[in-house]
Amino acid sequence: MLAEELVLKQRTKILHALCSSGSAEHLERVLDILLAKGALIWEDYQNIQVPGRTLYTNARQLLDLVYTKGVDTCGLFLAALKLALPEAQAVGLSFSESCSNLQENDECQSTSNQTLLAQRPSLVHKLQGCVDGVLAALLDSGHFSSADCDEVRLPIYTPTQQARRLLDHVRSRGDLAASVLLQYIHQKQEPGLPLNQRELTPPKEFLKYQKKLSSSVSAQACFLSTYAGTSHMSLDDIYTDGQLELAEVNAHGPLGLEDIVGLVGIVNEEADTVLVSGEAGSGKSTLLQRLHLLWARGVALQDFLLLFPFSCRRLNSEHNELSVQELLFQHCCWPDRNQEEIFQFILDHPHQILFTFDGLDELKQSFTDEHRVCCPTQRAPVHVLLFNLIQGSLMKGVQKVVTSRSEAVSPLLKKHLRKEVVLKGFSPTGIDSFVRKHHRDPTVAAKVLESMQANTALLGLCHSPVLCWIVSQCHKELLGCGEGSPKTITDVYLMILQHFLQHQSPLKSTMGLGWLQEHLKTVLLLGQLAFEGITSTCYIFSACLPSSDQQQQASEKESKAAETPNLQITAMFVSGLLSQRHQNLWLHCCPSAAVEKKARQVARCLSKGIQKHFRSIPQPVQGEKKSMHAMPDFVWLIKCLYEMQESRIAKDAMSKLEVDHLKLTYCNIGPVECTALAYVLQHLRNPVGLQLDNNSVGDVGVEQLLPCMHICNSLYLRNNNITDEGIRKLIAKVIQCDSFQKIALFNNKLTDACMQDFSYLLKTKQVFISLRLGNNNITAEGAKQLAEGLKANQTLAYLGLWGNRIGDAGTEALASSLERSNSLVWLSLVGNGVGSAGACALANLIRKSTSLQELWLTENCITRTGVECLIQALKHNTHVTSVWLRNNDLSLEDAEEMKQLESRLIF
Repeated sequence: MLAEELVLKQRTKILHALCSSGSAEHLERVLDILLAKGALIWEDYQNIQVPGRTLYTNARQLLDLVYTKGVDTCGLFLAALKLALPEAQAVGLSFSESCSNLQENDECQSTSNQTLLAQRPSLVHKLQGCVDGVLAALLDSGHFSSADCDEVRLPIYTPTQQARRLLDHVRSRGDLAASVLLQYIHQKQEPGLPLNQRELTPPKEFLKYQKKLSSSVSAQACFLSTYAGTSHMSLDDIYTDGQLELAEVNAHGPLGLEDIVGLVGIVNEEADTVLVSGEAGSGKSTLLQRLHLLWARGVALQDFLLLFPFSCRRLNSEHNELSVQELLFQHCCWPDRNQEEIFQFILDHPHQILFTFDGLDELKQSFTDEHRVCCPTQRAPVHVLLFNLIQGSLMKGVQKVVTSRSEAVSPLLKKHLRKEVVLKGFSPTGIDSFVRKHHRDPTVAAKVLESMQANTALLGLCHSPVLCWIVSQCHKELLGCGEGSPKTITDVYLMILQHFLQHQSPLKSTMGLGWLQEHLKTVLLLGQLAFEGITSTCYIFSACLPSSDQQQQASEKESKAAETPNLQITAMFVSGLLSQRHQNLWLHCCPSAAVEKKARQVARCLSKGIQKHFRSIPQPVQGEKKSMHAMPDFVWLIKCLYEMQESRIAKDAMSKLEVDHLKLTYCNIGPVECTALAYVLQHLRNPVGLQLDNNSVGDVGVEQLLPCMHICNSLYLRNNNITDEGIRKLIAKVIQCDSFQKIALFNNKLTDACMQDFSYLLKTKQVFISLRLGNNNITAEGAKQLAEGLKANQTLAYLGLWGNRIGDAGTEALASSLERSNSLVWLSLVGNGVGSAGACALANLIRKSTSLQELWLTENCITRTGVECLIQALKHNTHVTSVWLRNNDLSLEDAEEMKQLESRLIF
């Protein structure tokens, strides 16, 4: 296809790729290349980059202009587009005709201004980090005024935009100004060293300040500060890695600490802020503390000369208006002298500075971008400074890492993020490691772990680091628990409350149920404090007394309305506290009739909430199954039902649910939610399909779901961080469940090691219809193991293995095992490195199959020989409706010829 046709055909996709991120960087990179190659003249550039016009309008103007210039310019444009776009944003675009040579011409042109155009892409790169130096040289030579310099340095510009504005201004001043810029770069550029990394020799006072700041950060970070009563605990001794993943579809896999500020997973290259999100108690503050300590010791994040740590909780107490300089020096570390010189160095080298803000959700004010501050010396309220730092209006180029609870992150904030990383709690290995670190006595650690393993509900709770800490901290109560091991969050928090109260006065403490009566006065005061906190959205207290800040906040009525997520957490505890299993606690505290009345009210409220949710389910289209897409409130309601631990109430609540498919995708389902879900779903009358795609189920969550597998006919667990270990337990259970017939496990962490389990499943289950294992780590060896099970199965209709590494050998084994199948209708081997040998094996399958209808072989390396085998086989098969062969090793001419020979081939 000609380049002109590709540009026209893909116009919508190209516009989306250039503009969807909201950043002009990709468009400007393309313009740089086209200017350098002469495809655009300077007047074209000015007509496209009209100030104040929208990004999409500028992009459309470029596409119109490129198309009118003809095939050569279109070819250059596609080549430039391929070079400028990140791989993720180029997906789906075709560049097959864009073979133009984009090698930059390093030879000097006839004039310096022409050199600026011919070498524009590399000059933009070289100028980053030295714009100030060039401006100084132009100022000294008289080519630039102070106003010109200020215009280039506008804080709203990114470093690349500053470089481009500088080049544009220089070009308008003529050849002499251009030669000053080129001479400066020539003198400063060292062979083999990028300009932005040249000879960085900080002033002596800066190095002293760096040492003082490192020492201060190390002192603050070396002991665990997250939980009460653990100040004696070294962070090195207790820190355990949580599971870090990208918020986007996590094809990359687990992340390390330095990946937080690394290049992996960037969705907006022009933004400076990385968000680390997670549930309350998931370990965000401890993770940030670990990053601080590693930087201070010089073993991580060494691209950053300075790291400034902030606590949003502490910033709440700052009532004075501050400048950025005052914020840094007053709240982190004060320089002994030369404050102005040190701050100027920070301004001049923003890419080597890191700010961290822990607990954005604890800030009194909600994030907004209404109040703009661009000058780092301008004073403003602290929250206004923070919001402008996050969105990049202040200190552009400085990297910022912010932590917050997931539910507190607004769409407005997400617009300003470089990327979002989600902290998803402990893995099973992490739970084991944390408990062993917490207890130096290996005998005690072994007993605690044994108690957890014996209680799968408790193990699911310990996926949350804060709950794992509570269980470890209360090991004596756990191991000597006369009323049974904790099952619910209410149980765990009652255990820690009892632990703290009894350790407060150990000599007179009462064991058993009497502890609450003994400490009733203290508990009532805590309850009053908690109630006031909820109404004013204050959750952190000093010495268990409302602070003057909180009193002032209440008196001035500045508090936000109580946040729904926090009210929901409260409702969960109310449900648990009023359950029958805990009513004995209240015997000596309040009349039993009053407790029973409140318990009935809670049960009625939960039942009504569930029924209301069920009534909102639309009737299915005729011929389709009835499906329910659960809202977040549904997850909260079932967690409340689980906290009550009363089967009668759960059974009554679920009795009226009549759906064929229950969908809870993107609902933040983790192991704790899986436990509650299984507890409630086991009371359904009829089997359902359960879809939990794109959550945080993991191996621990899979184990929590096992009690409800008998009521599931299908299970969808795409993108859930599940490994072979979780699959072994799942298959061992579902083999015993007659209704279970379908499973989808795309984008997890499965390897060849679990293929024997799937093979056993296929051999054992009398009826099993669908197996989808796309985008895992299955090789030819795993495919051969799976093939053994396929030989014995005569019911499988759908087999999806796209995005693995099966290759020809694995494909041959699968094809051979499926030749005798009279049930298979759909087979996908997309993106598996299948060549012509594999295609010929599949041709034999097509020739012999009486049921196959669709075969997907896109994104492989099949040549003409393989396709010819498929064509010959299709002559003997009228059941196959389509064979998908896009993006294989075929020329456009070959594809067109093959299409003429067999219309069922789709290229």
